Amino acid sequence: MLAPQSAIEEWKSYWFLPIAGALGYATSVIFVYALGPFIEPIEQEFGWSRQQISFGITIASFTNALLCVPIGMLVDKIGPRKVGLAGILFMGAAFALLGTATGSWSNWVMLWFVVAFAVLWIQATVWTSAVTSRFHHSRGFALAITLSGASLSATIFPLIATWIITHYDWRTGFMAMGIGWAAIVFPCLFFFFRSAKDKPKGNTQTDAVNPASLTGLSIKEGLRSGALYKLLLAGGFFAFTAIGIIVHYVPILTSYGTPRVEAAGIASLIGIFSIIGRLGTGFLLDRFPGFIVGGCAFLIPIAACALMLIDGSNTLYQMLAAAIFGLTLGSEVDVIAYLAAKYFGLRNFGALYGALVGALTMGTAFGPLAAGAVFDNYGSYEVFLMLTAVLMGISAVALFTLGTTPSAEEHAQQKTIATSERGVAGESI
Repeated sequence: MLAPQSAIEEWKSYWFLPIAGALGYATSVIFVYALGPFIEPIEQEFGWSRQQISFGITIASFTNALLCVPIGMLVDKIGPRKVGLAGILFMGAAFALLGTATGSWSNWVMLWFVVAFAVLWIQATVWTSAVTSRFHHSRGFALAITLSGASLSATIFPLIATWIITHYDWRTGFMAMGIGWAAIVFPCLFFFFRSAKDKPKGNTQTDAVNPASLTGLSIKEGLRSGALYKLLLAGGFFAFTAIGIIVHYVPILTSYGTPRVEAAGIASLIGIFSIIGRLGTGFLLDRFPGFIVGGCAFLIPIAACALMLIDGSNTLYQMLAAAIFGLTLGSEVDVIAYLAAKYFGLRNFGALYGALVGALTMGTAFGPLAAGAVFDNYGSYEVFLMLTAVLMGISAVALFTLGTTPSAEEHAQQKTIATSERGVAGESI
């Protein structure tokens, strides 16, 4: 099958893929966005600090960060379908098992290592590699749809968790959400999630492609690229601060005296506006330079931090800050994935983007932990809000300076010209 020649043809052929990928990506971050409402009930029952409870995210994210590149290489080799399907089942079971926590610290740590294993198989690389293999003309918007899965998580999981905890208990919350969500998502992925590398079984006429035909940088060339390190810096700092804020947003609001149910409702604005942010960012990425779009998106959380520092008990400020955080949360992975495909190409996208996912997950691993530690030591989150403003500014600068880096296509053209010139020189000798 010939590749679609326009954005409309891409959507006609593969409209279902970004939607299926969105459900898979939502599953990969359930342990991040759903944890907030569980913090206070677990704190009350076990007497743990918020830093101890948040340490579970650190375990899962840090383990994932260490193994992102090997998993990306596996996706490059066998395709994302098999990896993703297995991961959905693993994650559903692992999240449900958190409800069996006994109050023993070693037991809590062990349960989060189980979650860490599950997260490996459903990391962002799985879903973005499938979408980038099918979409070229409308890649930015397609990635936005896929990564809106995180927005879906940020919108519905805090509300669902709060409702279940309020009407039943936190143990039932973990179990019902883990098993129920996997039961919904797995059939959708089984029927609708297939990348260009995933050949349908028993089908001789397929549009699957030979991985060797994909263009882009080699892993060695990618490691020498300045774009890799700028994206690592931007992604790592962003995730450290933004995810720290998002995981603790309900506790941040309750620390200012906001009732828990009302705080959960305000926090849900993050998810709603992150959908707007993702779709808007995807639309802009297809029309304007990606490094400019990304740099601007990474600047706006500074305004949200300022609002909370001026008067964090003001309901209007709380809502505006949630909306601003949501807009940026809706753009970070989209921007990083889009720029990775632009600067590295698809030849080794899984491995090189896996390194960037590693930076994002390292930030996710330590951001919530740091936010919890700040509260435990200072009795408020203000220091972490100030740190967030500073690191967001640094991340934006890193993205703005990407403009001088050649894209994968430009790199390939330069390589072709250099090869031709060497050939001509040889003939003249």
